[in-house]
Amino acid sequence: MSLLSMLFRGTLPEEIQILDREEYHEAISKGKVQLVDVRTKSEFMGGHIKGASNIDYFQGSAFASAFSKFKKDKPLYIYCQSGNRSQQAARKLASMGFTKIYDLRGGYGRWTY
Repeated sequence: MSLLSMLFRGTLPEEIQILDREEYHEAISKGKVQLVDVRTKSEFMGGHIKGASNIDYFQGSAFASAFSKFKKDKPLYIYCQSGNRSQQAARKLASMGFTKIYDLRGGYGRWTY
C-alpha cells in the first residue's frame, strides 16, 4: 500500500456512511431494505443478519453483476466480518452509482442482535 493510499483511506466518499451497530439495527429493522453480506459463502453460512443477501466481494465481475439487480437510489446496507471488506465494497459501489451506502462499523463480528 502506498503512502498516499494510506493517508486517504480514511476519507470516504459522501455516498458512504459508517453506522454503529445500534444505528444499523434500527435502520434495517424499519422494513424491507437492501441488505447485503459481502463475505464469502462459507462465512455467510456460518451466520448472518436475518434477511441479508450474500454477494461475495472477492467474486470480481460477478460482484458487480449481482448488484445490477439493486436500486442505486435506495439505501443499501452492507457488512462483512470486520468492516474492512465492506468499506472496500462500499467504495466500489459508490463508483458504480449507488448514492446511499451504509456500512456496519466493526462488521458482523460485533453484531449482537
